[in-house]
Amino acid sequence: MKLAIVGSTGLVGSEILKVLDERNFKYDQLMLVASPKSVGKIISYKGKDYTVIGMEDAVTAKPDIAIFSAGGGTSLEWAPKFAEVGTIVIDNSSAWRMDPTKKLIVPEINAASIGTEDKIIANPNCSTIQMVLALGPLHKKYGIKRVVVSTYQSVTGTGKAAVDQLYGERNGEDHEKVYPHTIDMNVLPHIDVFQENGYTKEEMKMINETKKILEDDSIQVTATCVRLPVMGGHSESVNVEFNNDFDLKEVIKILAATPGIVIEDDPANNIYPMPLNAHNKDEVFVGRLRLDESNPKALNMWIVADNLRKGAATNAVQIAQYIAEHNLVH
Repeated sequence: MKLAIVGSTGLVGSEILKVLDERNFKYDQLMLVASPKSVGKIISYKGKDYTVIGMEDAVTAKPDIAIFSAGGGTSLEWAPKFAEVGTIVIDNSSAWRMDPTKKLIVPEINAASIGTEDKIIANPNCSTIQMVLALGPLHKKYGIKRVVVSTYQSVTGTGKAAVDQLYGERNGEDHEKVYPHTIDMNVLPHIDVFQENGYTKEEMKMINETKKILEDDSIQVTATCVRLPVMGGHSESVNVEFNNDFDLKEVIKILAATPGIVIEDDPANNIYPMPLNAHNKDEVFVGRLRLDESNPKALNMWIVADNLRKGAATNAVQIAQYIAEHNLVH
């Protein structure tokens, strides 16, 4: 098993290495790959020093699996080159997600759809992953008619420069500005670029990816995505309207039995999901489960997960594990 991590020096790349170690992912050769400015850099990992290599060298080495976390432009250019030499690419960017010929995978929901012919597999948007993990089993049981989601997203979703901006503002230092406004002590209803319809690209990702993963274009989804000056994870307020009647106790039972979900729902004791507690954890935490008083077929819930973990690195490594365990590497 030859494994390549493309974008190994970034926030998500570093997290992928951490998750590979924690999950004891078996490989014979590890290649750490990055952009030209990082080539030659030494990364110490599990007691061994690795020299970062460039894309050409990585393709020539023909890895079995390459986990990409290097941005959409890089992925569009290089993923097909890796695929051509037989590498299975698991891509964290948005480049391939809505390509009808590419699978969009959350392992707990649709890993079984991966076949030997799939050479480029898309990892969904971080906000989408945590939401669909909770929606998937409920859609199967009750049929989802409509979803209204508002997100409260960590600055880590933008990368290291955003974290530096936040801490810089907090400490009164000058840092590169990656947001159009101050982020500390502020809330920005603006993630990614605005589209012609008034939604941001992030909001449209959640809308389109949810339908693709759940394989149902009839589900109506609307989203408002918001950036907060927090670390540790993304939070989401989700209102779900079902086609069929549901029972709240049964909903909680279904979610509690879903792999990867932890119920934290005891308001009387101030227990509910928070990014502070989700940080560095792989699970998706669900709480504040309650009936929608304005609609007998609707439910409110609060969903929190570490966006660098299940929202990116963990999901990608889980896909790689599924591929390895089911002998899909050829």
